[in-house]
Amino acid sequence: MDAPIVVLDEATSALDPENEEAIQRAVSALSVGRSLVVIVHDLPSIVAADRIVLLDGGRIEASGSRETLLASSPIHQRL
Repeated sequence: MDAPIVVLDEATSALDPENEEAIQRAVSALSVGRSLVVIVHDLPSIVAADRIVLLDGGRIEASGSRETLLASSPIHQRL
């Protein structure tokens, strides 16, 4: 119940905007004092992440902040 690490896999997929926003607020509150591993295909849901790890073909293609990836990762730029 009070885990230091929380893993969320597509927590907001297939939700309407109202419910997606409610989940995002809950995740924000949940993240205080914890590490979150968030698996998503929808990039807007992770723009506030401290660190993004971009996988391509099962390999790490790039890692860093959103700004770093926008500047250095062609794959992230396309997404």
